[in-house]
Amino acid sequence: MTDEKVVELIKSGNEKALEHLYKKNYRMIVKMIMKNSGSEDEAKDIFQDALIVFWEKIKSNKLVLTSKISTYLYSVSQNLWRKELDRKARNSGEMVENPTHIEWENKERVEIIQKCLKSLGETCRKILMLYYFDKMSMTDLAKEMGFANADTAKTKKYKCKIELDKMIKTNYKPSDFLD
Repeated sequence: MTDEKVVELIKSGNEKALEHLYKKNYRMIVKMIMKNSGSEDEAKDIFQDALIVFWEKIKSNKLVLTSKISTYLYSVSQNLWRKELDRKARNSGEMVENPTHIEWENKERVEIIQKCLKSLGETCRKILMLYYFDKMSMTDLAKEMGFANADTAKTKKYKCKIELDKMIKTNYKPSDFLD
């Protein structure tokens, strides 16, 4: 079934399109979430939420599809999972009464890196997040970002990392990292 056909079926209210998307993309989403500290049950919930987002965007005529549906669903699932991990981190952080020195040290480093990541351009931020946090291969990164090949992705990732390193070194001193 083509992507155009899927969109057409959803617009007409045919739920077979969702079944098709579920069968075609479920394993990919489970794999991504389980690689990133999740369970299959969590992956199922996230993927169902992503399908709902997709369905609602089509039904409200707000979907601007610039990639394959599978890429769109992967990105939505990834963003939903990141939000879930952030929520979990905040909740678990609130429950820790006496954090150890090591936990504070990691927290400081993470906060500094997050601040600098937010200052990067959208493309660099996405590349670095996909590569370092989602452990995406260069080939997959090239596909996700629309680059010609893995070498282009590798070069772009390298330039983005240099930019992030320069930003950190310019704005922070080693003692900021509690070394």
